[in-house]
Amino acid sequence: MYTLNDVREVLTTTGRLLTFQDAVPDVKRLGPLYFGIGLIYAWIAGIGRYWDNPRAEPWQYLGLGSVAYVFFMALLIWLLLMPLQPKNWHYRNVLIFVAMTAPPAILYAIPVERFMSLPNAQMVNVWFLAIVALWRVLLLGRFLRRAAGLGSLQMVVGLLLPITLVIVVLTLLNLEHVVFDIMAGIAPDEQSANDAVYSVLFVITFFSMFTLPVLFVAYLGLAFSSVYQRRVKDPQ
Repeated sequence: MYTLNDVREVLTTTGRLLTFQDAVPDVKRLGPLYFGIGLIYAWIAGIGRYWDNPRAEPWQYLGLGSVAYVFFMALLIWLLLMPLQPKNWHYRNVLIFVAMTAPPAILYAIPVERFMSLPNAQMVNVWFLAIVALWRVLLLGRFLRRAAGLGSLQMVVGLLLPITLVIVVLTLLNLEHVVFDIMAGIAPDEQSANDAVYSVLFVITFFSMFTLPVLFVAYLGLAFSSVYQRRVKDPQ
């Protein structure tokens, strides 16, 4: 049974991590609490992101997409980076880290379209997207460098490959029901404050499709080098 002090410790440590301060979560004792609180943040952000989107599916209105993202992103990072031989590389640790980075997504839940014109709300949401994305990328890079102990090149490839892969896959799946409609134009009655964000994502995806093969080749080279070096050091 967790106490109020435990909750306070989790919130304080999460705040330190999100502000790029030294933070060492007590995963062994408070791991489930870190994960649970992070998942609540992700759930709230998921609901807030879609609650006024006319193109969303029921499971998106319920915030289930953001909850599933935590598990999927953690699994993807854990599996992809495993061949690079990171230190202390356990799925539980990666899952808790991804959950701890959920609070910034609360920005998506701010209903800016309620007190702004549609064009201004679209621009604000683009800035929200940029802030949250950059924030999380920097946090992941810090995690891979300090906690996982990856080298500079390993960190860059390990950082960009999962993100690029997710962007391409989500766009191809067209989960927002709009990505491929942007080029043809969105009907006036279907416009939302997120349409500008989707346009930015479309551009990012375009460039991601070209960089993904390069990142994948670099990843294979680093993975092979890491496995080879490990066999040389430990021939048994």
